[in-house]
Amino acid sequence: MDGSHAAGSRNAPREREQWLTGTLAMFCLASTAITLAAGFVQISFGSYSMSFAEAWRALADPEIVFDADVWRAFAFDTDLPEMDTPNLVVWTIRLPRVFVAIIAGATLAVSGAIFQAVTRNELASPFVLGVSSGAGFVVLATLVVFSGFAQLLPLFAALGGSIAFLIVYLIAWKGGTSPVRLVLAGVIVNMVFQSLQQGLFFFTDDVGVVQTAIAWLTGSLTGTGWDEVRIAILPAVFAIVLALAGARQLNVLMLGEDTAQALGMHVERTRFLLSSVAILAASTAIAVAGIVSFFGLVVPHIVRNVVGSDYRQLMIGCLFAGPALMVAADVGARLAIEGTQMPVGIVTGLLGGPYFLYLMRKQHTMGEL
Repeated sequence: MDGSHAAGSRNAPREREQWLTGTLAMFCLASTAITLAAGFVQISFGSYSMSFAEAWRALADPEIVFDADVWRAFAFDTDLPEMDTPNLVVWTIRLPRVFVAIIAGATLAVSGAIFQAVTRNELASPFVLGVSSGAGFVVLATLVVFSGFAQLLPLFAALGGSIAFLIVYLIAWKGGTSPVRLVLAGVIVNMVFQSLQQGLFFFTDDVGVVQTAIAWLTGSLTGTGWDEVRIAILPAVFAIVLALAGARQLNVLMLGEDTAQALGMHVERTRFLLSSVAILAASTAIAVAGIVSFFGLVVPHIVRNVVGSDYRQLMIGCLFAGPALMVAADVGARLAIEGTQMPVGIVTGLLGGPYFLYLMRKQHTMGEL
């Protein structure tokens, strides 16, 4: 009796650790390599030309890397010490753009994965559930009408996404919610907020503001810098920590409502709280990168096909795959057409659309997970 109990105790940690597989580790390493390689290409090319060696020397310059005043300037927007031109280009223009892409990629991927579990529907994403359009409407209103509040974009984006999802929840509520009603309500709310976004363009005569807003609506990292990193970093870390902590609850939700309730879960409360985490994650990305189409839908599918559907694995995989794909897509957006920078959302749409069609053709049923 005691021996079998001891053996069970020894086996319990092994069971808990089974999610940390070699496949997951290799996937994360490969994603990290793609992020680093694409990031290095990103800092090496642009209107100010430099070789890979010059870019590496600027990136690894110890006078910058180990200078507390430089990092204080990046973190708190104080005056930068003097730098030569290559260092200035790499550290103040190109490198923060890579960091913003990493943040946006990770948060959008995590948000999409959560929404797919909450609705038990593989078609779900921040865009489909109205969160992107709600957050987008509020951010666009800030850019067009209340430009003086730009520093509060993540807060406004989260507010807009929350309002949109609350409306979705209320529409879908009928003695409780269901995955199908949530998705259908999300489609309706998404269409309404998209119409409101288009209506905002009638309130500005500034062509520059309109161009900025259009680029933002298509998802763009052009012109992002340390301001955007400072805006997004804390909400992103908070959302990611909460998402990782909720992985077990997401696994239980995936078993179905009846099973989850039988296991003692308060399904509606858990669904609502996890949706709030997904809203915060998506809103953070939207505030600094705009509406990047298909990203939150496709990335969780890619990760799920490689590492499996256990959300402890899926969340970790999304944290690595999201940045890799976003940074690589942004490199493509910058370098695809010489002299022109496309919005990254166009690249993700061109890649995500065919991939989504491939999923539809590959699977006999699409929708419920």
